Amino acid sequence: MIVNDPYAELERRFARMSAVNRAGAILNWDRSTMMPDGASGDRADQLATLGVIAHELITAPDMPDLLARAEEGRASLGRWQAANLHEMRRSWVHESALPADLVEARSRACNACEHAWREARKNADFKALLPTLAEVLAIMRRVGEAKAAALGTSLYDALLDEFEPGGRSARIDVLFDELRAFLPGLLGRVLERQQREPAPLVLDGPFPVEAQRRLGEELIRIIGFDFHHGRLDVSAHPFTGGTADDVRITTRYDEADFARSLMGVLHETGHGLYEAGLPREWRRQPVGNARGMVLHESQSLLMEMQACRSDAFVEFAAPRMRAAFGKCGPAWTEANIHRLYTRVAPGFIRVDADEVTYPLHIMLRYRLERAMLAGDLALPDLPGAWNDGMRELLGIAPPDAALGCLQDIHWPDGGWGYFPTYTLGALAAAQLFAAARRAVPGLLQAIGKGDFAPLLGWLRANVHAKGSIAGTDEILTEATGSALGVAAFKAHLESRYLSA
Repeated sequence: MIVNDPYAELERRFARMSAVNRAGAILNWDRSTMMPDGASGDRADQLATLGVIAHELITAPDMPDLLARAEEGRASLGRWQAANLHEMRRSWVHESALPADLVEARSRACNACEHAWREARKNADFKALLPTLAEVLAIMRRVGEAKAAALGTSLYDALLDEFEPGGRSARIDVLFDELRAFLPGLLGRVLERQQREPAPLVLDGPFPVEAQRRLGEELIRIIGFDFHHGRLDVSAHPFTGGTADDVRITTRYDEADFARSLMGVLHETGHGLYEAGLPREWRRQPVGNARGMVLHESQSLLMEMQACRSDAFVEFAAPRMRAAFGKCGPAWTEANIHRLYTRVAPGFIRVDADEVTYPLHIMLRYRLERAMLAGDLALPDLPGAWNDGMRELLGIAPPDAALGCLQDIHWPDGGWGYFPTYTLGALAAAQLFAAARRAVPGLLQAIGKGDFAPLLGWLRANVHAKGSIAGTDEILTEATGSALGVAAFKAHLESRYLSA
């Protein structure tokens, strides 16, 4: 069939693919929140089938011709259309590199492994996860090899490119080396300073789950989360899913420590606000998607770490915390709560880590996943290598696998190449928040009054509404004046943790 307007035909087809993928996103969310255990096999079949349908749509025999003909007419396209066509080509390169049977095998293996991970983590039993995780690793190597050949990159960079378009390990190595050059020394100075000061008072629990849920919902509604287009639920590992018009965020609760859940909710809200702010007129097209996981993680970490651990936000939130749990006394003062929220201490769990030690958690995972993919680290040796790395980087070792290599869902779920984006996102968050403070006078004062409109408005204009019209560095440069770097992050840590 000869199509008169190849670009319009591509838009039509990608809109259909978007609908298939959005349906899969809701099924994925349900799998992790509400699906009964007995339905895991049926859900795996549903998701695998949707994955194959989307794959067949994008790899249709006439797709190369449609792309080529549309690219010949690029001069007649507007800026957004041209960027959309670029993203269409990128999506086609990634998908056409894989045969349909590999797409289906990856989906089924990851579904089975994610289900097995829940039980293995609960029982701190890494050996129980080995068979399914080994299958996922083998499949991800095949995926990486196929995509590396199509993209002309290394196996690892091909997997990284799925999460961060254009991301390359050579640049990550440079940025991580710069972090390693100052983080250990900064961590030592922060710990020494804390030792000279009285320890913050512990908040007395327990904290009922229902009260935690109400507090979380109250605060994220104030920040700007729209419950007409989103939900807050519970999952084994906090995440954001759903679609731009139906944002699903999750957390997990601990009645002994409400801050873990609350900060998780604030983190996921940053993700959700980004999704909800993507350009509405392009939401069914690739250019309307989030640029990549570096910017996505920047939005969650900006909200959680930069904004909501500030003195200004704690001053606003502390009275609501006291009211939520019926508490009072010295431990519940704004000053003490802020000291608790900015306490630095090496710990086992990445999602609970403070800003100073968090990058060290990511460096470990980055090192380990590269070694496993390259065959330099055998999967049965992962727990030992994990513990050795924790001792080297953080001076501690977990007592069991649940607090060690079983804590994250990403490897069982097929997220190989994802981890570096967390720390790259932290660097971007520091740059963006510093730029927002320069551009919006009185920004922190507004946050101190519970008014997030100035911050959200700036993020909407400078990050969210950009979608994928440009690359990460271009978006960052336009918003902050420079490409991704470590300077703003270093300045932020020194200001928050070492200033008098």
